[in-house]
Amino acid sequence: MFTRRQTLALLAAAGAAPVLVGRPALAQTADPELLATSGPLGEMALGDENAPVTVYEYASLTCSHCATFHNQTWPAVKEQYIETGKVRFVLREFPLDPLATAGFMLARCEPEMYWPIVDMLFELQRQWAFSDRPVDTLAQLMRQAGFSQEKFETCLRDQALFDAIQDVKTRGEELGVRATPTFFFNDEMRSGALTIDEFADIVDPMLEG
Repeated sequence: MFTRRQTLALLAAAGAAPVLVGRPALAQTADPELLATSGPLGEMALGDENAPVTVYEYASLTCSHCATFHNQTWPAVKEQYIETGKVRFVLREFPLDPLATAGFMLARCEPEMYWPIVDMLFELQRQWAFSDRPVDTLAQLMRQAGFSQEKFETCLRDQALFDAIQDVKTRGEELGVRATPTFFFNDEMRSGALTIDEFADIVDPMLEG
């Protein structure tokens, strides 16, 4: 039987990192080849592969500023930029703590449901990530997504999946990611929970160019 204690022990192995947030940082550029290199799990991307702008987001599921972006800005980004073929959007895992690692492991465990699960975990972030019994609450939410308790536990036992997500985070660190959310617009880096107007101010000139 996979106990709560065993679950927490696995999550603790991820370690925790400080949540660094703030106003959007001044633009920096990244090595395009390194940025374009996907991790061992492949990319979770939406939009036309040939879109003129590719946006990479490094996010943590327990980061409140990431939740702000996904709950307030993300719907407009999808409607105005992704669905219109202007932007290809890639979400990359950068968990800042064990719970965020667990959430990403569960989302990756069901690739066809990755985006709905991520959307749900951001929308209900305060309900599970800041609860007194976060693992139990997370298990309850995943049951709503169709996960049995056995599947929930099996996903969190998957060492290869855990290692792959940590690999994505390590690659992000090599690119200079230190805070979440951090975005790369093509190879230009910005940090912070961008509003739709701030997103547009960056992307629109790229489309015009």
